[in-house]
Amino acid sequence: MLAYGAIGDEHSRAISAVEGLRLTAVADTNPDRLSAAKILAPDVTTFTDSIQMLDSGLIDLVIISTPPNSHYNWAKESLNRGLNVILEKPMALTVEQCDELMEVAASKNLLLVVYQNRRFDADFITMKKLIDDGAIGEVFSYESFVGGYSKPCSYWHSDAEVSGGAIFDWGSHFIDQILAIIPSKVDTVSAVNQKRVWNHVTNADHADVSIMFSDGARATFTNSDLAAARKPKFYVLGTTGAIIGNWDPVAGSAPADLPAILTVYRSDGTHEVVPNSHADPYSFHQGVVSYLNYDTPMSVTTRQSRDVVAIMQAAEESAQSNGRSVTPLMIQ
Repeated sequence: MLAYGAIGDEHSRAISAVEGLRLTAVADTNPDRLSAAKILAPDVTTFTDSIQMLDSGLIDLVIISTPPNSHYNWAKESLNRGLNVILEKPMALTVEQCDELMEVAASKNLLLVVYQNRRFDADFITMKKLIDDGAIGEVFSYESFVGGYSKPCSYWHSDAEVSGGAIFDWGSHFIDQILAIIPSKVDTVSAVNQKRVWNHVTNADHADVSIMFSDGARATFTNSDLAAARKPKFYVLGTTGAIIGNWDPVAGSAPADLPAILTVYRSDGTHEVVPNSHADPYSFHQGVVSYLNYDTPMSVTTRQSRDVVAIMQAAEESAQSNGRSVTPLMIQ
């Protein structure tokens, strides 16, 4: 593991639970994080220099959990050493960087994949199955929202130069979910960033992204620190029904990590709350083992994560011109 931040324990638990994976090394410049890594993996070898870890010969797969603006460099360093790579999201901050990494990985026959963990959230997999099973017909309008009214943290997540901005921070999750629901070709992207209140950070206070698809479907994503009244997490309209995913009211001011409460609405006026399915917390890591050992295709692909970056990059370009439509550089 290259960097052992807030998500370090999540990866470590998955590695210990999945047959075929073993945590052999952790690199971090913070000694406290190396100590935290040893709590779950006492025998792990620790490094304060990541290059030394990559050159140690102890690893054949590296999970890169550094801030987004360093994903490209660390992935390239790893791939050029013949190491398989799992990247935290986003894959990189430009589509050009993503394409270069994909070319290097392909030339060396190495795995390069992004940990799109929100693809495996219980509410999302439940909603996707409902849609795939035809519960609301064909989706033509999809809205997603995250946020509230609160002062943003002062960590790298709120620094646009490091995180890529508000669109990149949560959009890496929610736009990936949009593309998993709506398979149509993306035509154009437009976006607006609002900077109104929180001047101690450089991320936008409120960001809106709109994605237009070739079949006329439309999807929007909003990330806000100025939403005194929250919109539903999901508001999805289909030709024969709708799904609303409401934030859990007991969550207080920080509901983002709790599953949404899903309600299916039918065209006859009836509706019902649908319980969330059980989500295997280690599905992604199990998929990595199956791919490396048996060449089994993964449900998350590098092309998907690359196209998410293409949309977010186009959205940031659009926001600079106050919402002008931009055609993203997609390969879907």
